[in-house]
Amino acid sequence: MNAVADNRRGILLMCLTTFVFAMQDGFSRHLADTYNTYLVVMIRYWFFAAFVVALAIRQDGGLRRVAQSRFPFLQAFRGALLALEICVTVLAFTLLGLTETHAVFICYPLMIAALSGPILGEQVGWRRWVSIGVGAIGVMIILQPSSGVFSPAAAIPLLGAFMFAIYGLLTRYVSRGDSSETSLFYTGTMGCVVMTAIGVFFWEPMSGQDWIWMLVLCVSGVFGHWLLIKTYEAAEASAVQPFAYLQLPFAAALGMLAFGETLRMNVAVGAVVVVGAGLFTWWREQRKRL
Repeated sequence: MNAVADNRRGILLMCLTTFVFAMQDGFSRHLADTYNTYLVVMIRYWFFAAFVVALAIRQDGGLRRVAQSRFPFLQAFRGALLALEICVTVLAFTLLGLTETHAVFICYPLMIAALSGPILGEQVGWRRWVSIGVGAIGVMIILQPSSGVFSPAAAIPLLGAFMFAIYGLLTRYVSRGDSSETSLFYTGTMGCVVMTAIGVFFWEPMSGQDWIWMLVLCVSGVFGHWLLIKTYEAAEASAVQPFAYLQLPFAAALGMLAFGETLRMNVAVGAVVVVGAGLFTWWREQRKRL
């Protein structure tokens, strides 16, 4: 009975997490419309790094224990990769909007499923390959590469999804020897190092009102990651993972309400196909574990 209650709480937390992350993407897009992407992401990582360091200090054994890793180079790489992926995705927000960026980006679970064989050594059966193929069709419906109106900018969120898929696979790989606290620590600190090394060359003054928006972005980012930690503390990952797809409708609604975006029919149909293929892959994984 407790497990059921925990899963219910975890699902509610995941719904709230996806909402916060969607709002965070909206704040990022608003700021990146005025300021360069590197500046926005750099300041965001300063707050994120402060959060993970403070969190590490509170753990048993303190900062030294949390920073110890069996895969230091992989941890550093995945932390840097996530920071660069965020830059790519925020750029996509400014070029395509929240709705279409998320509609393409949501295919990353299928990329993880496809790459789990060569990277993690997992067996990829024919059913999983079918769902991956169906998901790819959904992405093609969204992008419409043969319609004569395909924009190269539409490939940017696809690149972001690929980078995030690699990050997810590396996170799964290092979890074989490192704790989640260690992975989170490297995610924040290495991302901060990389973005500071890049962002200082693109510094530009911000208005007082925009500093308020930046503060809201930073707080929402930290709050979102804290909620995600609490989500996985409260429930099994398999129980809450399907609800991560809610970030797509949340982001689409924000894009239409706050930025005047429109939802084209091919984007809606393609997104449904991609999400359906992703949920089928998740369902097959759960049946294997039973």
